[in-house]
Amino acid sequence: MRIAIDGMGGDRAPQVVVDGVVMAAEEYGYDIVLVGDKTILRRELSRYKRYPDNIYIEHASEVVAMDEAPAVSVRKKRNSSIAVGVELIKSGEADAFISAGNTGAVVCSATLGLGLLPGVERPGIAIVFPTFKGVSMMIDVGANIDPKPLHLLHYGIMGDAYCKFILNKQKPTIGLLSIGEEATKGTDFVKETHKLLEESRLNFAGNIEGRDVFTGRCDVVLCDGFVGNVVLKVAEGIGGAITKLLKSQIKNSPLAKIGALMSKPAFMRLWRDLDYSEYGGAPLLGVDGNVIISHGSSTPKALKNAIRRGAEFKENELNKRIVEELESY
Repeated sequence: MRIAIDGMGGDRAPQVVVDGVVMAAEEYGYDIVLVGDKTILRRELSRYKRYPDNIYIEHASEVVAMDEAPAVSVRKKRNSSIAVGVELIKSGEADAFISAGNTGAVVCSATLGLGLLPGVERPGIAIVFPTFKGVSMMIDVGANIDPKPLHLLHYGIMGDAYCKFILNKQKPTIGLLSIGEEATKGTDFVKETHKLLEESRLNFAGNIEGRDVFTGRCDVVLCDGFVGNVVLKVAEGIGGAITKLLKSQIKNSPLAKIGALMSKPAFMRLWRDLDYSEYGGAPLLGVDGNVIISHGSSTPKALKNAIRRGAEFKENELNKRIVEELESY
């Protein structure tokens, strides 16, 4: 197994990326290719007196900044760490590529460089998140903000395959995010999508509302990339706000401090369940290659787990499964 990772992508790259790579190389034993400026990456690796010999460097002289326009960066920076990483998949020199860099540039580069799976018209970013009933996934959270109903049907088929072969759910339920449970609720786009899903062989549970997303009512939540990205950012914001409010209330009360101390083991278990770094990154489903998109603020632990997620993608031949499912339709 050979995994490539964008050594220059992320808010705290390359240090955090290198730390995550060293952890993954030691724990999983995969060959890992750091893609980026070889001088900078070698300097970061030199912080370790000894590091695993299954870490390699692939030089890329350019970096796509987080605020660069995706299409422009892909066209003008042909030797960026993102473009070179995607090329490693295309040439068969890597089994998966992970990046915590510019999400739009990764989506654009992977779509143009690798092409789409037969039957897929648009790729989708899928996130896995904890619920009251285990984990669920949402697709799309940012790859395609203006999809057609058919694209969401494809997302449903891809999400169904991911749940079966990666999350080990035998008959995943599929829900369509809307403003009401009734089939008549929502925009024309949502209503037309509902009809397509209802007529499909998917285990479609109907419309779900925003309050149902984290209850685990559905294994796969479908939405367009604009709505999905808003849901994702709101969830991140609420989590941070609740943590700050809780800390401020505890500080103001001696009794609350005692209670918090006694409840610390429960809080730690809850934090582990909610910790995004456990999930590593979000698979870009629909492209003809194994691509994982990580959060820009990913920790070394998150990137280590993203590398594991990329290996699972390959080991379970997920793209082959998706194509088989699409062909059956």
